[in-house]
Amino acid sequence: MPPLPPAPFVYPIVDTARLHGRDVGAVVDTLARAGALLLQLRAKGLPDRQVMALAREGLAAAHASGARLVVNDRADIARLVGADGLHVGQDDLPAEGARAVVGPEMLLGVSTHGLAQLDAASGEPVDYVAIGPVFPTRTKENPDPVVGLEMVRQARALTSRPLVAIGGMTRENARAVVEAGADGVAVVSDLLDAADLARAFTQLAAAIRG
Repeated sequence: MPPLPPAPFVYPIVDTARLHGRDVGAVVDTLARAGALLLQLRAKGLPDRQVMALAREGLAAAHASGARLVVNDRADIARLVGADGLHVGQDDLPAEGARAVVGPEMLLGVSTHGLAQLDAASGEPVDYVAIGPVFPTRTKENPDPVVGLEMVRQARALTSRPLVAIGGMTRENARAVVEAGADGVAVVSDLLDAADLARAFTQLAAAIRG
């Protein structure tokens, strides 16, 4: 299984609903050139063919700069395009089924929203577990309840798997999440809503390193 970037790392989520008119490939290229080693493509509610095309576009852009791209939710598309990874949520394919689809070599992560889910995920064939939303988030219509920094600390104590924190991550609060035990911080709006993507990423990367 491929390793994750060295901790602490910024894990940009390229959400097609927040591109502000920019192309997936251009966003991935900018972030990868700025230093992102692992990115995720989230394309909800789009036709399958469009999601596949976007995944190929993002994958090519990531690889051109030596980065890797994870596809959110869609195990079938991740396998078809040869993505570097797949990320599944609690309502998607179970991790064991997702692993059966994508094979043993692809990076696999799973979202959790509480300690019971995280404990269960730690026993599944995944490479990392995500916990969140740590802070209030604007990127989901019906977000799960905020878990807070204390649950990140408890999650860190509960699992030896790499831990990614998600939900409301900003340049102002990301360091506190790392100090609570997260190996990586998954970021959507604080990056994608920025006028200067590269600068925002650089500031985030500096912030999590203190």
